[in-house]
Parts: sequence; structure tokens; C-alpha cells
Amino acid sequence: QVQLVESGGGLVQAGGSLRLSCAASGRSFGSYTMGWFRQAPGKEREFVARIIGSGSYSFYADPVKGRFTISRDNAKNTVYLQMNSLKPEDTAVYYCAADFLGTGSSQERSYDYWGQGTQVTVSS
Repeated sequence: QVQLVESGGGLVQAGGSLRLSCAASGRSFGSYTMGWFRQAPGKEREFVARIIGSGSYSFYADPVKGRFTISRDNAKNTVYLQMNSLKPEDTAVYYCAADFLGTGSSQERSYDYWGQGTQVTVSS
């Protein structure tokens, strides 16, 4: 069993930055892929970024490429999402998720555990 707790959300002006954190409980954090997803009001949840267990490879959705950076600290059982140059369209609830099998997928169904989400609001 893994528990994921996100933090770091808030209200920021367009062009600003936020760093989200996701703390994981349980063992073997460094062995599984972690992902970030988001869900805007009235929209389906969408993939944002993922990072493999070692941290040596990451992948981003096109809308955030070049602006967001995913990273992890396996000693702290934590994954981060640094968000720069934020836009109003980045407004959403952001979720972290764990993919135990390391499927390399951006699909929600490949992720086994989810956090409760943290709200990010970007004002124009």
C-alpha cells in the first residue's frame, strides 16, 4: 500500500511559478515511476509528466513542455513538479500518481495509487 500526499498548490499570477511536492509512504519508492496529472473544471483528467524510478528519464505532455520540470528525491520519497511561466489554462487540480510496473504509459489506468490532489489557480 502506498499513500501519496500532494502539497504546494495555490494562487499565482500568470507568468509566475509554483513547485508542487508529492510525498509517498511505503517502501521501494525508487523502484516505480511517478506521474503528475491535472484536471481542470469541466474537463477530463489529463497527463502532465512522468519520471522513472531512477530519475534519469522524464516525459512531458506537449502543453507543459519547456515550462514544467518533474524531478524526484528518492531519499525523501518525494516527487516534485516545478511549474514556470504559468498560464491561466494551467489552472486545475494537480494529482500525483504511482505506476508500480513502470509501464511507460501516460494513461490513468496504468497508475496504481493516487494522491488527493492540490489546487493550482493561475490568474490573468
